[in-house]
Amino acid sequence: MTLLFVTGTSTEVGKTVTTAALAATARGAGRTVAVCKPAQTGVAASEPGDLATITALAGITRTLELARYPDPLAPDTAARRCGADLLTLHETATAIADLDSAGLVLVEGAGGLLVRLGEFTLLDLARELAAPVLVVTAPGLGTLNHTELTTRALWDSGVHCAGLVVGSWPERPDLATRTNRTDLPRLTGAELVGAVPAGAGSWSPGRFRATAPGWFAPYWARRYLGTDATDREFRPVPAAITT
Repeated sequence: MTLLFVTGTSTEVGKTVTTAALAATARGAGRTVAVCKPAQTGVAASEPGDLATITALAGITRTLELARYPDPLAPDTAARRCGADLLTLHETATAIADLDSAGLVLVEGAGGLLVRLGEFTLLDLARELAAPVLVVTAPGLGTLNHTELTTRALWDSGVHCAGLVVGSWPERPDLATRTNRTDLPRLTGAELVGAVPAGAGSWSPGRFRATAPGWFAPYWARRYLGTDATDREFRPVPAAITT
């Protein structure tokens, strides 16, 4: 089993759609993929959550959600408000380990790296399972500070940063976005390895699955997603990370 954790520099930066793109890329290369969302907040028991979005876009069939809370808050706060027990590090790590029949297991956090999923953060969980963490970041003004804080927390904790992905790259990037393309890797020491087009989450599943492999650098996809395709079989890496 290969583990890859996905965190964001904040909420609404494109974590879920990026996770779907990772799953679609690996699945398209013939790998079995499972996705775990330890804690889902802001949706009722009968409503579709982030895993439903990932399933629809990527076509995967194995997902795991350990806790769900109705209030749109940090999971630990939402759990306390509804009187639910907090997730523990041990039970969550064990549940993820039980997905070992999948070739690749993606674990999507809630909000940012230090948001409490229960009695622990995604950083604690990544350290417990010795898993690399991919950071999904925003493209525009303010992202340099947020991204550097996130990657610094990873480095300082001895957790490997698997790279940066811009979760919603605009069709017409402004000046800040264009300069951030260069400044993000320079300031964080982490490679910019992908960019997801803005609005891709609303695409048809067929278009999404066919296009997603081109959003990640081929060498990176081979290393972290286990793809075995040659560079020529990938669409060109987006201009967001090549020029």
